[in-house]
Amino acid sequence: MRFTKMEGLGNDYVYLDCTREAPGDLPELARRMSDRHFGVGSDGLICIFPSQTADFKMVMFNADGSQAEMCGNGIRCVGKFVFDKGLTHKTELAIETLAGVKHLALSILGGQVDAVTVDMGAPRLEEARRVTTHGKEYQGIPVSVGNPHFVIPTSGVKDFDLQVHAPLSVPNHTFPEGVNVEIVEVVDRSHVKMRVWERGSGETLACGTGACATVAAFVSEGLTDREVTVSLLGGELHVRWDETNDHIYMTGPARTVFEGEWPEVMLL
Repeated sequence: MRFTKMEGLGNDYVYLDCTREAPGDLPELARRMSDRHFGVGSDGLICIFPSQTADFKMVMFNADGSQAEMCGNGIRCVGKFVFDKGLTHKTELAIETLAGVKHLALSILGGQVDAVTVDMGAPRLEEARRVTTHGKEYQGIPVSVGNPHFVIPTSGVKDFDLQVHAPLSVPNHTFPEGVNVEIVEVVDRSHVKMRVWERGSGETLACGTGACATVAAFVSEGLTDREVTVSLLGGELHVRWDETNDHIYMTGPARTVFEGEWPEVMLL
């Protein structure tokens, strides 16, 4: 079984072309392939299927085998995968996800995709609130951009012990499906620094949906402008919350790391 390892700002996934056939038990395959010691090593597995409502369908699993609705960095790499491999010649794509159909605009350099802009749709915000779980209290802003986030403003992210927020990410009475947790420092009105603890994967180098959730949360609180550079451990994303249609647009790179073959003996 051929696979492709790709990354967007260090948020890395294993990609499978499932447009003709797909292996069985994808959650278990995700756990095996994502293992950084005994597998390929990744934050999860993303499978590309045909779609009856869009150009392609993206099905993704976290490193622990749990299924996720969407991934901003992951979907940019989906756009690069299908274009670079000749599955499409279109530079504007519609991708079906569990969070709805997302629209991509591909930037081409040297005949291959270099960067992708994703229309993430309109965010759903809740009021800032305190959340108590496992005996600890956290204060932040719940935001959904197709998947759930809890954005926590802080004065500094560099030396922050992000693991103290890990209990929030697992299913609890406030977030029954778990939640991605962002801690964010405002540099100025057009620049923030962010780290993220993703449910099912732990701390990752970047999170595209988290960056979009952060901008929505901080704009709603009057902390930033609508166009923001989000600095993550793996690099920078440009996020714009359009005032005319309420949609958030995220632009960032997509890169192929390597390709390989998963042994038949390790298929299920």
